[in-house]
Amino acid sequence: MKHTLHIGDVEVGLPAVQAALSGYSDLAMRTVAREHGATYAINEVVLDALVLQKGKLQRRILSVPEHDHPVGGQLMGSQPETFGKAARALVRAGYDIVDINFGCPVNKVLGRHRGGWLLQDVDIALSMVESVMQAVQGDAPVSVKMRRGTDDSPEAEKRFWTILEGAMKLGIAAATVHPRTVRQKYIGPSRWEFLAKVKQRVGDFTLLGSGDLFSAYDVVDMMEQTGVDGATIARGCIGNPFVFQQVRDLIDGKVLMRPTCAQQRAAIERHWQLAVPFYRDEGRALAPVRMHVIKYAQFHKEPVWAREQLVRVKKPDELLARVAEVFDDRFDEARSRELRREDAVVPARQSCGE
Repeated sequence: MKHTLHIGDVEVGLPAVQAALSGYSDLAMRTVAREHGATYAINEVVLDALVLQKGKLQRRILSVPEHDHPVGGQLMGSQPETFGKAARALVRAGYDIVDINFGCPVNKVLGRHRGGWLLQDVDIALSMVESVMQAVQGDAPVSVKMRRGTDDSPEAEKRFWTILEGAMKLGIAAATVHPRTVRQKYIGPSRWEFLAKVKQRVGDFTLLGSGDLFSAYDVVDMMEQTGVDGATIARGCIGNPFVFQQVRDLIDGKVLMRPTCAQQRAAIERHWQLAVPFYRDEGRALAPVRMHVIKYAQFHKEPVWAREQLVRVKKPDELLARVAEVFDDRFDEARSRELRREDAVVPARQSCGE
Protein backbone atom coordinates (compact mmCIF):
# COMPACT_ATOMS: atom_id res chain seq x y z
CA MET A 1 0.00 0.00 0.00
CA LYS A 2 1.38 3.37 -1.05
CA HIS A 3 1.76 5.99 1.68
CA THR A 4 2.15 8.91 -0.73
CA LEU A 5 -0.02 9.56 -3.76
CA HIS A 6 1.06 11.33 -6.96
CA ILE A 7 -1.21 12.41 -9.81
CA GLY A 8 1.00 13.18 -12.75
CA ASP A 9 3.71 15.53 -11.51
CA VAL A 10 1.58 16.72 -8.58
CA GLU A 11 2.49 15.25 -5.20
CA VAL A 12 -0.88 14.76 -3.54
CA GLY A 13 0.49 13.27 -0.33
CA LEU A 14 -2.02 11.37 1.79
CA PRO A 15 -3.71 8.70 -0.39
CA ALA A 16 -7.12 9.73 0.95
CA VAL A 17 -8.71 12.47 -1.14
CA GLN A 18 -11.67 14.70 -0.36
CA ALA A 19 -14.11 14.11 -3.22
CA ALA A 20 -15.90 16.67 -5.33
CA LEU A 21 -19.23 16.96 -3.51
CA SER A 22 -21.96 18.98 -5.16
CA GLY A 23 -23.24 21.60 -2.72
CA TYR A 24 -20.64 20.69 -0.09
CA SER A 25 -16.97 20.90 -1.06
CA ASP A 26 -16.62 24.66 -1.21
CA LEU A 27 -13.53 26.51 0.02
CA ALA A 28 -14.67 26.38 3.66
CA MET A 29 -15.07 22.60 3.64
CA ARG A 30 -11.78 22.08 1.81
CA THR A 31 -9.89 24.29 4.25
CA VAL A 32 -11.30 22.53 7.31
CA ALA A 33 -10.45 19.17 5.74
CA ARG A 34 -6.87 20.31 5.07
CA GLU A 35 -6.53 21.53 8.66
CA HIS A 36 -7.51 18.03 9.78
CA GLY A 37 -5.10 16.08 7.61
CA ALA A 38 -6.36 16.15 4.01
CA THR A 39 -3.61 17.04 1.54
CA TYR A 40 -5.67 17.08 -1.67
CA ALA A 41 -9.27 18.23 -2.10
CA ILE A 42 -11.50 18.68 -5.13
CA ASN A 43 -13.88 21.60 -5.57
CA GLU A 44 -17.53 20.74 -6.04
CA VAL A 45 -18.34 19.76 -9.62
CA VAL A 46 -19.06 22.73 -11.89
CA LEU A 47 -20.67 23.01 -15.30
CA ASP A 48 -18.34 24.04 -18.10
CA ALA A 49 -20.81 26.77 -19.12
CA LEU A 50 -20.66 28.35 -15.65
CA VAL A 51 -16.87 28.47 -15.78
CA LEU A 52 -17.12 30.46 -19.01
CA GLN A 53 -20.06 32.70 -18.07
CA LYS A 54 -18.97 36.02 -16.58
CA GLY A 55 -20.43 36.93 -13.22
CA LYS A 56 -20.17 36.34 -9.47
CA LEU A 57 -20.34 32.56 -9.77
CA GLN A 58 -17.53 32.49 -12.31
CA ARG A 59 -15.37 34.65 -10.05
CA ARG A 60 -16.05 32.32 -7.12
CA ILE A 61 -15.19 29.21 -9.17
CA LEU A 62 -11.98 30.74 -10.51
CA SER A 63 -10.77 32.10 -7.17
CA VAL A 64 -8.06 29.79 -5.82
CA PRO A 65 -6.31 31.14 -2.70
CA GLU A 66 -2.70 30.28 -1.95
CA HIS A 67 -3.53 27.96 0.94
CA ASP A 68 -5.86 25.80 -1.18
CA HIS A 69 -3.27 23.62 -2.93
CA PRO A 70 -3.10 21.12 -4.39
CA VAL A 71 -6.71 21.46 -5.50
CA GLY A 72 -8.67 19.76 -8.24
CA GLY A 73 -11.36 21.32 -10.40
CA GLN A 74 -14.02 18.86 -11.54
CA LEU A 75 -15.93 19.62 -14.73
CA MET A 76 -19.26 18.39 -16.00
CA GLY A 77 -20.81 19.07 -19.41
CA SER A 78 -21.89 17.63 -22.73
CA GLN A 79 -20.11 19.70 -25.40
CA PRO A 80 -16.44 18.90 -26.14
CA GLU A 81 -15.72 22.41 -27.45
CA THR A 82 -16.80 24.29 -24.33
CA PHE A 83 -15.39 21.55 -22.10
CA GLY A 84 -11.86 22.21 -23.30
CA LYS A 85 -12.20 25.97 -22.92
CA ALA A 86 -13.49 25.55 -19.36
CA ALA A 87 -10.60 23.24 -18.50
CA ARG A 88 -8.12 25.83 -19.74
CA ALA A 89 -9.82 28.49 -17.62
CA LEU A 90 -9.45 26.29 -14.51
CA VAL A 91 -5.74 25.82 -15.14
CA ARG A 92 -5.19 29.53 -15.70
CA ALA A 93 -7.01 30.23 -12.42
CA GLY A 94 -4.57 28.01 -10.54
CA TYR A 95 -6.22 24.60 -10.24
CA ASP A 96 -3.51 21.97 -9.96
CA ILE A 97 -5.50 19.11 -11.51
CA VAL A 98 -8.49 18.99 -13.88
CA ASP A 99 -10.96 16.17 -13.21
CA ILE A 100 -13.58 15.09 -15.77
CA ASN A 101 -16.90 13.82 -14.39
CA PHE A 102 -18.21 10.70 -16.15
CA GLY A 103 -19.87 9.36 -13.03
CA CYS A 104 -22.72 11.50 -11.69
CA PRO A 105 -25.92 9.37 -11.56
CA VAL A 106 -28.42 12.15 -10.75
CA ASN A 107 -31.45 12.02 -13.05
CA LYS A 108 -31.43 15.67 -14.13
CA VAL A 109 -27.72 15.33 -15.02
CA LEU A 110 -28.35 12.19 -17.04
CA GLY A 111 -31.28 13.86 -18.78
CA ARG A 112 -28.97 16.59 -20.05
CA HIS A 113 -26.42 14.06 -21.37
CA ARG A 114 -23.82 14.83 -18.71
CA GLY A 115 -21.95 12.89 -16.05
CA GLY A 116 -22.71 9.18 -16.05
CA TRP A 117 -24.73 9.45 -19.26
CA LEU A 118 -21.48 9.81 -21.21
CA LEU A 119 -20.48 6.24 -20.31
CA GLN A 120 -22.95 5.08 -22.96
CA ASP A 121 -21.36 7.16 -25.74
CA VAL A 122 -17.72 6.25 -26.25
CA ASP A 123 -17.10 8.73 -29.05
CA ILE A 124 -18.40 11.79 -27.19
CA ALA A 125 -16.69 10.79 -23.94
CA LEU A 126 -13.30 10.39 -25.60
CA SER A 127 -13.74 13.55 -27.65
CA MET A 128 -14.29 15.42 -24.38
CA VAL A 129 -11.11 13.94 -22.92
CA GLU A 130 -9.21 14.87 -26.06
CA SER A 131 -10.60 18.40 -25.95
CA VAL A 132 -9.41 18.83 -22.38
CA MET A 133 -5.98 17.37 -23.07
CA GLN A 134 -5.44 19.71 -26.01
CA ALA A 135 -6.66 22.75 -24.06
CA VAL A 136 -4.59 22.04 -20.95
CA GLN A 137 -1.46 21.36 -23.03
CA GLY A 138 0.36 19.59 -20.25
CA ASP A 139 0.16 22.50 -17.81
CA ALA A 140 -1.79 20.36 -15.32
CA PRO A 141 -2.53 16.65 -14.97
CA VAL A 142 -5.97 15.49 -16.12
CA SER A 143 -7.97 12.77 -14.36
CA VAL A 144 -11.37 11.21 -14.93
CA LYS A 145 -14.09 10.09 -12.51
CA MET A 146 -16.09 7.06 -13.74
CA ARG A 147 -18.56 4.46 -12.62
CA ARG A 148 -18.12 0.85 -13.72
CA GLY A 149 -20.71 1.31 -16.43
CA THR A 150 -24.23 2.46 -17.08
CA ASP A 151 -25.65 -0.91 -15.97
CA ASP A 152 -24.64 -4.54 -15.42
CA SER A 153 -24.70 -5.57 -19.07
CA PRO A 154 -21.56 -6.87 -20.84
CA GLU A 155 -21.99 -4.07 -23.36
CA ALA A 156 -21.80 -1.44 -20.61
CA GLU A 157 -18.64 -2.96 -19.17
CA LYS A 158 -17.08 -3.09 -22.64
CA ARG A 159 -17.78 0.63 -23.07
CA PHE A 160 -16.21 1.28 -19.65
CA TRP A 161 -12.95 -0.35 -20.73
CA THR A 162 -12.97 1.40 -24.09
CA ILE A 163 -13.39 4.82 -22.46
CA LEU A 164 -10.86 4.20 -19.68
CA GLU A 165 -8.17 2.77 -21.93
CA GLY A 166 -8.87 5.35 -24.63
CA ALA A 167 -8.47 8.14 -22.06
CA MET A 168 -5.22 6.58 -20.87
CA LYS A 169 -3.89 6.60 -24.45
CA LEU A 170 -4.85 10.27 -24.73
CA GLY A 171 -2.65 11.00 -21.71
CA ILE A 172 -4.75 11.25 -18.55
CA ALA A 173 -2.72 10.96 -15.37
CA ALA A 174 -5.21 9.14 -13.15
CA ALA A 175 -8.74 7.77 -12.88
CA THR A 176 -11.17 7.39 -10.00
CA VAL A 177 -13.57 4.47 -10.33
CA HIS A 178 -16.76 4.10 -8.31
CA PRO A 179 -17.66 0.42 -8.67
CA ARG A 180 -21.41 0.90 -8.76
CA THR A 181 -23.25 1.37 -12.04
CA VAL A 182 -24.99 4.60 -13.00
CA ARG A 183 -28.32 2.78 -12.75
CA GLN A 184 -27.53 1.67 -9.17
CA LYS A 185 -26.95 5.23 -7.99
CA TYR A 186 -26.09 4.58 -4.30
CA ILE A 187 -28.20 1.46 -3.85
CA GLY A 188 -26.63 -1.92 -3.22
CA PRO A 189 -23.02 -2.84 -2.54
CA SER A 190 -20.03 -1.16 -4.06
CA ARG A 191 -18.15 -3.95 -5.86
CA TRP A 192 -14.61 -3.58 -4.66
CA GLU A 193 -13.66 -6.72 -6.57
CA PHE A 194 -14.20 -4.72 -9.76
CA LEU A 195 -11.64 -2.18 -8.53
CA ALA A 196 -9.15 -5.01 -8.07
CA LYS A 197 -9.88 -6.14 -11.62
CA VAL A 198 -9.31 -2.62 -12.97
CA LYS A 199 -6.05 -2.17 -11.04
CA GLN A 200 -4.73 -5.49 -12.27
CA ARG A 201 -5.51 -4.47 -15.85
CA VAL A 202 -4.07 -0.92 -15.75
CA GLY A 203 -0.89 -1.85 -13.88
CA ASP A 204 1.23 1.11 -12.77
CA PHE A 205 -1.32 3.67 -13.96
CA THR A 206 -2.64 5.71 -11.01
CA LEU A 207 -6.04 4.42 -9.94
CA LEU A 208 -8.21 5.70 -7.09
CA GLY A 209 -11.24 3.94 -5.67
CA SER A 210 -14.53 5.33 -4.43
CA GLY A 211 -17.66 3.94 -2.83
CA ASP A 212 -18.63 2.83 0.69
CA LEU A 213 -15.82 4.71 2.41
CA PHE A 214 -17.25 5.77 5.75
CA SER A 215 -14.21 5.46 8.01
CA ALA A 216 -10.44 5.29 7.96
CA TYR A 217 -10.76 1.52 8.28
CA ASP A 218 -12.71 1.42 5.01
CA VAL A 219 -10.07 3.47 3.19
CA VAL A 220 -7.20 1.24 4.26
CA ASP A 221 -9.26 -1.91 3.62
CA MET A 222 -10.01 -0.77 0.05
CA MET A 223 -6.37 -0.04 -0.69
CA GLU A 224 -5.18 -3.34 0.76
CA GLN A 225 -7.90 -5.48 -0.83
CA THR A 226 -7.92 -3.94 -4.30
CA GLY A 227 -4.43 -2.53 -4.79
CA VAL A 228 -5.68 0.95 -5.75
CA ASP A 229 -3.22 3.79 -5.24
CA GLY A 230 -5.61 5.98 -3.29
CA ALA A 231 -9.21 6.46 -2.22
CA THR A 232 -11.65 9.32 -2.70
CA ILE A 233 -13.85 9.94 0.35
CA ALA A 234 -17.27 11.44 -0.33
CA ARG A 235 -20.20 11.02 2.06
CA GLY A 236 -17.83 9.68 4.71
CA CYS A 237 -16.13 13.05 5.27
CA ILE A 238 -19.24 15.25 5.60
CA GLY A 239 -19.37 16.26 9.25
CA ASN A 240 -16.22 14.21 9.77
CA PRO A 241 -13.06 16.05 8.63
CA PHE A 242 -11.23 14.00 11.27
CA VAL A 243 -11.24 10.97 8.95
CA PHE A 244 -8.18 12.22 7.07
CA GLN A 245 -5.88 12.28 10.09
CA GLN A 246 -7.40 8.96 11.14
CA VAL A 247 -6.32 7.47 7.80
CA ARG A 248 -2.79 8.73 8.43
CA ASP A 249 -2.82 7.32 11.95
CA LEU A 250 -4.08 3.93 10.78
CA ILE A 251 -1.40 3.75 8.09
CA ASP A 252 1.17 4.58 10.78
CA GLY A 253 -0.17 1.82 13.04
CA LYS A 254 -1.69 4.10 15.67
CA VAL A 255 -4.91 3.56 17.63
CA LEU A 256 -7.74 5.64 16.19
CA MET A 257 -9.55 8.07 18.48
CA ARG A 258 -13.00 9.60 18.23
CA PRO A 259 -13.13 13.39 18.02
CA THR A 260 -14.03 14.97 21.34
CA CYS A 261 -16.90 17.41 21.71
CA ALA A 262 -14.33 20.19 22.02
CA GLN A 263 -12.70 19.16 18.74
CA GLN A 264 -16.05 19.04 16.99
CA ARG A 265 -16.98 22.47 18.33
CA ALA A 266 -13.69 23.89 17.13
CA ALA A 267 -14.09 22.38 13.65
CA ILE A 268 -17.61 23.77 13.28
CA GLU A 269 -16.61 27.20 14.55
CA ARG A 270 -13.73 27.23 12.07
CA HIS A 271 -16.04 26.21 9.23
CA TRP A 272 -18.41 29.07 10.09
CA GLN A 273 -15.52 31.52 10.34
CA LEU A 274 -14.42 30.56 6.81
CA ALA A 275 -17.86 30.34 5.24
CA VAL A 276 -19.17 33.80 6.18
CA PRO A 277 -16.63 35.78 4.11
CA PHE A 278 -16.81 33.20 1.32
CA TYR A 279 -20.60 33.65 0.97
CA ARG A 280 -20.30 37.36 1.84
CA ASP A 281 -22.72 37.38 4.77
CA GLU A 282 -24.08 35.17 7.56
CA GLY A 283 -27.50 34.76 5.95
CA ARG A 284 -26.09 33.18 2.78
CA ALA A 285 -23.57 31.09 4.73
CA LEU A 286 -26.09 29.49 7.09
CA ALA A 287 -27.66 26.91 4.76
CA PRO A 288 -24.42 25.40 3.39
CA VAL A 289 -22.80 25.32 6.84
CA ARG A 290 -25.89 23.90 8.53
CA MET A 291 -25.80 20.89 6.18
CA HIS A 292 -22.34 20.04 7.51
CA VAL A 293 -23.15 20.78 11.14
CA ILE A 294 -26.09 18.38 11.19
CA LYS A 295 -23.78 15.58 10.06
CA TYR A 296 -21.45 16.17 13.03
CA ALA A 297 -24.19 14.66 15.20
CA GLN A 298 -23.37 11.17 13.92
CA PHE A 299 -20.57 10.62 16.46
CA HIS A 300 -22.39 12.24 19.39
CA LYS A 301 -23.14 10.19 22.51
CA GLU A 302 -26.83 10.87 21.82
CA PRO A 303 -26.88 11.20 18.00
CA VAL A 304 -30.65 11.38 17.51
CA TRP A 305 -31.07 14.12 20.12
CA ALA A 306 -28.07 16.01 18.77
CA ARG A 307 -29.40 15.95 15.22
CA GLU A 308 -32.84 17.13 16.36
CA GLN A 309 -31.27 20.11 18.11
CA LEU A 310 -29.11 21.08 15.14
CA VAL A 311 -31.92 20.75 12.61
CA ARG A 312 -33.83 23.44 14.55
CA VAL A 313 -31.24 26.12 13.78
CA LYS A 314 -32.99 28.64 11.54
CA LYS A 315 -31.05 31.87 12.09
CA PRO A 316 -27.33 32.66 11.94
CA ASP A 317 -27.20 33.92 15.51
CA GLU A 318 -28.58 30.57 16.74
CA LEU A 319 -25.89 28.41 15.19
CA LEU A 320 -22.89 28.67 17.47
CA ALA A 321 -24.99 28.82 20.63
CA ARG A 322 -26.76 25.58 19.65
CA VAL A 323 -23.44 23.98 18.70
CA ALA A 324 -21.99 24.91 22.11
CA GLU A 325 -25.00 23.31 23.78
CA VAL A 326 -24.97 20.10 21.74
CA PHE A 327 -21.20 19.58 21.88
CA ASP A 328 -20.73 20.55 25.50
CA ASP A 329 -17.85 18.81 27.28
CA ARG A 330 -20.24 17.13 29.68
CA PHE A 331 -21.12 14.56 27.01
CA ASP A 332 -17.60 13.10 26.90
CA GLU A 333 -15.96 14.61 29.98
CA ALA A 334 -13.39 16.11 27.58
CA ARG A 335 -11.91 12.64 27.09
CA SER A 336 -11.18 11.06 23.75
CA ARG A 337 -12.39 7.50 23.21
CA GLU A 338 -11.09 4.83 20.89
CA LEU A 339 -12.74 4.67 17.48
CA ARG A 340 -13.37 1.02 16.73
CA ARG A 341 -14.11 -0.48 13.34
CA GLU A 342 -17.74 -1.15 14.31
CA ASP A 343 -18.27 2.52 15.25
CA ALA A 344 -18.29 3.73 11.64
CA VAL A 345 -21.46 5.59 10.70
CA VAL A 346 -23.03 4.99 7.29
CA PRO A 347 -24.72 8.18 6.01
CA ALA A 348 -28.07 8.18 4.27
CA ARG A 349 -27.84 7.60 0.53
CA GLN A 350 -29.49 10.89 -0.30
CA SER A 351 -27.11 12.85 1.90
CA CYS A 352 -25.01 14.34 -0.87
CA GLY A 353 -24.32 14.45 -4.56
CA GLU A 354 -21.01 12.74 -5.27
